[in-house]
Amino acid sequence: MVFINESHPQEFILLGFADLPWLTLPLFVILLVTYPITMMGNIAIILVSRLDPRLHSPMYFFLTNLSFLDMCYTTSIVPQMLFNVGSSRKTISYVGCALQLYLFSTMGATECLLLAVMSFDRYVAICRPLHYNLIMNQRLCFLLVSIIWLCGITYAISEGTLTFQLPLCGVNQLDHWLCEIPVLIKTACGEKEANELALSVACIFIIAVPLCLILASYATIGRAILKIKSSEGRKKAFGTCSTHLIIVSLFYGPAISMYLQPPSSISRDQPKFMALFYGVVIPTLNPFIYTLRNKDVKGALGNLVRSIFSST
Repeated sequence: MVFINESHPQEFILLGFADLPWLTLPLFVILLVTYPITMMGNIAIILVSRLDPRLHSPMYFFLTNLSFLDMCYTTSIVPQMLFNVGSSRKTISYVGCALQLYLFSTMGATECLLLAVMSFDRYVAICRPLHYNLIMNQRLCFLLVSIIWLCGITYAISEGTLTFQLPLCGVNQLDHWLCEIPVLIKTACGEKEANELALSVACIFIIAVPLCLILASYATIGRAILKIKSSEGRKKAFGTCSTHLIIVSLFYGPAISMYLQPPSSISRDQPKFMALFYGVVIPTLNPFIYTLRNKDVKGALGNLVRSIFSST
């Protein structure tokens, strides 16, 4: 363990899988391949959602925001991880650490809330189809997105600031890939029960409450789908909802395991695998899940590709 004389170091050493050096090369290759795929996939979804008039609906407005979030989410950690994995200097400055923590926390909290808003959109579309355009109007969509972004930023600033006020007692090593709130709390010394309690309470509102709303929405949606007489209508409604449920399951599972338990009880390697999963794997998979399971997006992508090739 490395100690320095200051309470807050000028830089942190990110250990990652220092005890498993054989993972370095495979991890570097995976990150190098998945990052451009993630960016291109999410940019493609944003482009087709904006360019194709058939996709100018609340569902694709929220999907565009999800793609933008995933791009920011993975960009907040992957370039730093590539630098650390590919070089012998595995450090991040104190300011860089703070910036990464605020960005990563903002994107994570906002995505939790956005997934809940997307489930509400599906609930209105299936359970209140005649009132859908009236309820999910443009003004409400912009208002909901603005509120969840504001909540995400508020969560990151409040929890991040509280975390950085904890003394580190001269320790400048983080057993992680990135600067994340639970790991910094676990690394800190002194009294940190108040920080753990504050994080748990905040995560109840950011993770548990939205998840309960999602489950309640889909319980109602499930009953409504069973009442649809047309088998084609049931299939279409189920296909739309199953795509979103896959995303919810992939994202909320790791988030719950990391944030709805005290940081002191988190195992050593758990944060590393969870960060790779919800910071790298999920943003890479999301565009493929929505593209492969959505005929409208597939059709719009096909039209976009054909128009590009025909113009060239």
